[in-house]
This record gives sequence, C-alpha cells and structure tokens, in this order.
Amino acid sequence: MWPLLGLSVASVACALERAWFWFKLLRQEDRIVHDVLEAARYDLEKAMTIAHQAQDLSIGRFLLAPLKLNQPTPETFHLAMEAAGDKEFVKMRKGDKLLETVVGIAPLLGLLGTVTGLITTFANLNIGTGGTAADTTKAAAGIGEALISTATGMIVAIMALACFRVFVTLQAQQMDYFSEAGSGLELIYRQFWYEPHQPSQTSPKYAIASRPTANDAVVSVEGH
Repeated sequence: MWPLLGLSVASVACALERAWFWFKLLRQEDRIVHDVLEAARYDLEKAMTIAHQAQDLSIGRFLLAPLKLNQPTPETFHLAMEAAGDKEFVKMRKGDKLLETVVGIAPLLGLLGTVTGLITTFANLNIGTGGTAADTTKAAAGIGEALISTATGMIVAIMALACFRVFVTLQAQQMDYFSEAGSGLELIYRQFWYEPHQPSQTSPKYAIASRPTANDAVVSVEGH
C-alpha cells in the first residue's frame, strides 16, 4: 500500500501541474494568435512584441521564433517555426512517461499486495486443528483486507489512464492548431513582407521576343 500511495500522490501532482499548463494555454492562445496575425500584416515588430509578451506560453514561443529573425527567407522562416514547434511539443508531453508507468505498475503492485496478504492469511489459518468460527471470521477478514490493495491499485491506474488519455488528446489537437497558426503566419510573411521586396524579373518570352534576329538585321540593311 505504501508504494501505491506514493504512485497516487505522484499521479495527482502530475495531473494538477499538466491541468494548470493546459488551462493557461487554452484560455489565452486564441487571443494571442489573433493579435499576432493581425499585427503581422502591418508591423512585424509589433507582432514580435506581442509574441514576446506571451513567451511564457507555448504558443507565444512558437510564434516568436521566426519573428525574431532578421529578414529571413521563407525557407528559414519555416525551419525556425518547425524547430520551435518540435521543442514545444516535447514540453507538452511532460509527465506522460510518469502516467504510463503508473498505469502499468499500480495494478501489479495491488495484485502483489493481495497475493502476499493471502499467503500470510493462509499461513496463520489452522486448518488441520479444526478451527473455530472465530478463526474462520479472522481468515475472511484477512482475505478482505488483502483484496484492498488490488482495488487500490486498479483505482490509481484508472485515474492515471484517464488523465493520460485527456492529455494525449489535447496534444493532438494542439499539433493541428499550431500547424494552422504557423501556416497563417508564414503566408502573411510571404505575401506582405517577402514577395513585395523581391526584384521583378522580365518574363522569358518577352525577353526572347525583344532580342534582335538575323532577319531583322538584313531588313535593316536593305532599307538603307
């Protein structure tokens, strides 16, 4: 029971920490993404400032990574955003290994406690000497007490599994949300800031048409 108590405390602490993390992120990320994308259309410095103010959240750090670069190419912009996203996704998975461990170990510890309890109960039961009703009651109480560890282990495992599945679902949703927000920011950067500053190039077909040919030279000489 003592190991199960330790696992339950660790699971509750992990679940509370992760719940606070997701509560802060989900409550503010829509506003942050909206403000950054709106500001990025007119002023990249302002967009970077908004993302910098929200860098205590994953979405803020994700949007800040490409904005703090100095006139990056679209490829560099995308790579910076991708690297920041991978780093934030690793942080989102914090605590998953602990919960997975609790899910696997807690039922086994509960079963182990039950088995050792039954062994002790049957070892103290005087079957060959014709036990009294008091002995039978004592044996039944010992068996019931031994089964408590199995029930406790299952309860701890079920709680840890429920929290784990909720967090995994949130992680999958955030991966899609980060991809959508990142694509929007990248599109704005290409459309409003990168492509307008690129030098215009003459279309190849017009360049070929304007090139003088040998026939043009002959006509010019005959005209003279």
